[in-house]
Amino acid sequence: MAVPARTCGASRLGPAPGALPRPGPPRPLLLLLLLLLLLPPPPLLAARGAAAYSFPQQLTMQHWARRLEQEIDGVMRIFGGVQQLREIYKDNRNLFEVQENEPQKLVEKVAGDIESLLDRKVQALKKLADAAESFQKAHHWQDNIKEEDIVYYDAKADAELDDPESEDMERGSKTSTLRLDFIEDSNFKNKVNYSYTAVQIPTDIYKGSTVILNELNWTEALENVFIENRRQDPTLLWQVFGSATGVTRYYPATPWRAPKKIDLYDVRRRPWYIQGASSPKDMVIIVDVSGSVSGLTLKLMKTSVCEMLDTLSDDDYVNVASFNEKAQPVSCFTHLVQANVRNKKVFKEAVQGMVAKGTTGYKAGFEYAFDQLQNSNITRANCNKMIMMFTDGGEDRVQDVFEKYNWPNRTVRVFTFSVGQHNYDVTPLQWMACANKGYYFEIPSIGAIRINTQEYLDVLGRPMVLAGKEAKQVQWTNVYEDALGLGLVVTGTLPVFNLTQDGPGEKKNQLILGVMGIDVALNDIKRLTPNYTLGANGYVFAIDLNGYVLLHPNLKPQTTNFREPVTLDFLDAELEDENKEEIRRSMIDGNKGHKQIRTLVKSLDERYIDEVTRNYTWVPIRSTNYSLGLVLPPYSTFYLQANLSDQILQVKLPISKLKDFEFLLPSSFESEGHVFIAPREYCKDLNASDNNTEFLKNFIELMEKVTPDSKQCNNFLLHNLILDTGITQQLVERVWRDQDLNTYSLLAVFAATDGGITRVFPNKAAEDWTENPEPYNASFYRRSLDNHGYIFKPPHQDALLRPPLELENDTVGILVSTAVELSLGRRTLRPAVVGVKLDLEAWAEKFKVLASNRTHQDQPQKCGPSSHCEMDCEVNNEDLLCVLIDDGGFLVLSNQNHQWDQVGKFFSEVDANLMLALYNNSFYTRKESYDYQAACAPQPPGNLGAAPRGVFVPTIADFLNLAWWTSAAAWSLFQQLLYGLIYHSWFQADPAEAEGNPEARESSCVMKQTQYYFGSVNVSYNAIIDCGNCSRLFHAQRLSNTNLLFVVAEKPLCSQCEVGRLLQKETHSDGPEQCELVQRPRYRRGPHICFDYNATEDTSDCGRGASFPPSLGVLVSLQLLLLLGLPPRPQPQVRAHASPRL
Repeated sequence: MAVPARTCGASRLGPAPGALPRPGPPRPLLLLLLLLLLLPPPPLLAARGAAAYSFPQQLTMQHWARRLEQEIDGVMRIFGGVQQLREIYKDNRNLFEVQENEPQKLVEKVAGDIESLLDRKVQALKKLADAAESFQKAHHWQDNIKEEDIVYYDAKADAELDDPESEDMERGSKTSTLRLDFIEDSNFKNKVNYSYTAVQIPTDIYKGSTVILNELNWTEALENVFIENRRQDPTLLWQVFGSATGVTRYYPATPWRAPKKIDLYDVRRRPWYIQGASSPKDMVIIVDVSGSVSGLTLKLMKTSVCEMLDTLSDDDYVNVASFNEKAQPVSCFTHLVQANVRNKKVFKEAVQGMVAKGTTGYKAGFEYAFDQLQNSNITRANCNKMIMMFTDGGEDRVQDVFEKYNWPNRTVRVFTFSVGQHNYDVTPLQWMACANKGYYFEIPSIGAIRINTQEYLDVLGRPMVLAGKEAKQVQWTNVYEDALGLGLVVTGTLPVFNLTQDGPGEKKNQLILGVMGIDVALNDIKRLTPNYTLGANGYVFAIDLNGYVLLHPNLKPQTTNFREPVTLDFLDAELEDENKEEIRRSMIDGNKGHKQIRTLVKSLDERYIDEVTRNYTWVPIRSTNYSLGLVLPPYSTFYLQANLSDQILQVKLPISKLKDFEFLLPSSFESEGHVFIAPREYCKDLNASDNNTEFLKNFIELMEKVTPDSKQCNNFLLHNLILDTGITQQLVERVWRDQDLNTYSLLAVFAATDGGITRVFPNKAAEDWTENPEPYNASFYRRSLDNHGYIFKPPHQDALLRPPLELENDTVGILVSTAVELSLGRRTLRPAVVGVKLDLEAWAEKFKVLASNRTHQDQPQKCGPSSHCEMDCEVNNEDLLCVLIDDGGFLVLSNQNHQWDQVGKFFSEVDANLMLALYNNSFYTRKESYDYQAACAPQPPGNLGAAPRGVFVPTIADFLNLAWWTSAAAWSLFQQLLYGLIYHSWFQADPAEAEGNPEARESSCVMKQTQYYFGSVNVSYNAIIDCGNCSRLFHAQRLSNTNLLFVVAEKPLCSQCEVGRLLQKETHSDGPEQCELVQRPRYRRGPHICFDYNATEDTSDCGRGASFPPSLGVLVSLQLLLLLGLPPRPQPQVRAHASPRL
């Protein structure tokens, strides 16, 4: 048919306009009537023979919709058994009690339990820190200490002994390394030895140095304190001392996790150490990009800046600028921004684009930095303030700038870094640092980058050390991945101070010795929260001062990076709205509160959006920076608790002798239906299994041994399971067993309960049952609780992962479920969900009949040669498209046989034109969000087969020049080449692999998710998809008491109107634009303590250059190895300056 039109889009005959961008609500009825008067009568379509058909009128299609609603309701009333199940619960009222969830009392109890758990760790921490300070104070420094004098367990020794080419094997290490036996411990998910501590020393630190050997000597005494702590609290996990020298001593001993490449783990770069070693920081990094900065030097600067950024945590703020004659930010950030993972990523990418040109202008760089730090109109740390300058050298001291901005109070520390090999006078750089309470460092080569970009923390720790007991406050970290395989943890940290004095009357020592830490696994905290009394959609969550979640059911990182904390904001864990912003702010401020809100939630399978009511209750967790929240739907205010004491007291034998328990045995499945039990921790000795059949077998075997009063079992879970077993069995007896499912084309009927039972009838239907055996983790179960009426769930089809449905070989089913609402007195709850599984093919045929002009179950209505008839979905399926689409936009049923294998697909993949029209006419609303926890396949490395970029290649003349061989430039080159051989291009080293994660095959990434849900339109009306000669009429109507939309449309006559396709599948994304997000930062608060100043601080130790002359013999041997193609082994690293510690 042809309808005159000018543009390609969706033109309304109904209440709403139809073109992108999205329209508002439907227009008044008067406009609808006017449009209907102006349009010609519905055109006729030539059909078979001489008969003519018209597009069905609105009343006709409303009649079809009512027939569909009645058929669905009738089937669910007969087979669903909602009413019968209510009666069964009431008949067994003596077997259970109704308990109430009181949100305020509940959340306060859980917060108190978490506080008690963490407080026990705090006591152990304080004991360790005090002991460490005492041991170090009593230790006598030994200048002549030797490796053979120290006996300890080297955590990396086993891996090195297995590698005959390792550094220690080649060098012939003299260290007396212990060989230990280990036992498997499920608490640590590792093999451990409880009699010893283990020591880990970074690869780039020489184990035999005097400093390291003395460190090993005095920290050995910590071993007994670790052991005593565990004796007093057996639940303690890793106890760790991270030394400022880089040594890590931890308990219990366990072998270090062997890396794929080189082990770059350094405790001083771990999130927990950084947070414990200094107060929050406001940092401006300025980089000299004048023309004198050569290629290799600029490369060193870029890498140094990236390494510097890795020393910052989410409590810190930072900006990076480059300067020559003038200064400018390297990225889109024009002010200090939070040093979170995504902002640091922007900086790291921007730094790589720096280009050297122009002349050096220190004044421009420092003025820019001071202006940044003085900007009080932005959110920042408001504690330590510092400027980090990277340069290859210069003569200007810019004293006038310091006089103007920083003197006499010197509130901003200045750290200067001389980068690369050059002959410039470094005195001005030293002076700048010394005159501004900072430190001067040299980075002549790659090997000095990691060490020298982290040692500024020693300087920042001075005020903390001088503050003494006032600074001895335990801090709890963000969530991060444990390096030893414990999973997600938080760590309590406490700084350890050097209490020694050089002599009587001397100034107090101001060096931080390190940080003491004790891990707490998130799973241990979760065990303190209610498991199954909150219902499938209730949960507990906790956040920190940054708004990051500590606990949340949506905290599920697919992959983790050892170098970064796991930072998922509460507003990203849920779908953000104004109410949740208000709740988050109140929690960060440490307030108590309660609020009932209407909000959007994402389904468990992330395909649907539901608008629901939730009650939020929150309280602070005292003595921590955390706040705890509880979320409850109104229907979870009450829950059932089985009271089987009378039955159990009559059974002196195992629980398996209970009558209701018999229906869990597979021998009863044929007559009573197949039973899936949720894989919960019913008893301590129950062996878990992902295979439900095996889990059921393990459960039954254990029940043969367990007596009813066994303390090793969770009576609440066990009794509720047995109760629901009996109740669902009675549903089989009263409803299912006597019904013929084939009469109504049903593949199965089922019931799932809060108690963990899913019963599927008949038994053979269990073979095709793919839903999660844990009802709380089943999408149909959770959505049915949140919605009234019948919820349709077509089989999930992913066009990228799964082939189309093969109807010839498999029977495809469509799930229809509804919640059972139980009212007992004034208490209402929803303890179960029941439903049916429709046979797709049979119901597709039934759908055509119900949406037809048949008056009885006889032959289709025929249209005579001289009469005009309305088309219907059965007779005219070649001209008329009739579909049922669910509330997520997925195809459920169609009158087109060729579309049956597309059931479950997003409808835009089936008919993009029609789906776009439904969206434009407000039948659907779109919700977009970002998943920050996704894992993506690694990108193939670029520049394959090429040499490392940015490397200086000497000429033949250089090789023949003896002076060049002994020059600092040659030494730097050989260091770079040496590291290149080890790192496979150190500059582009993969952090995940370098950190030693053998499973790092995927990387963390951001995915954009799009879901659709029913919009505001809830009426029945016609519309035109206006597309010139390709225009189409369509009708759409919601089916009451379901999540279905009934759509009737003319089939497209041509494909000239493909103006756009709505996308629903998850897509890779860079996330929201960071440059825009930082302009409206989310509310946060920093730690309540700050130590950035102490009047007694001695700033005279501020760094000096001290280069170590290279050995000509070593150089020649290295070059010979390179020329011969033999892989050289790394030499012990030397520091390019005298550190504040040395």
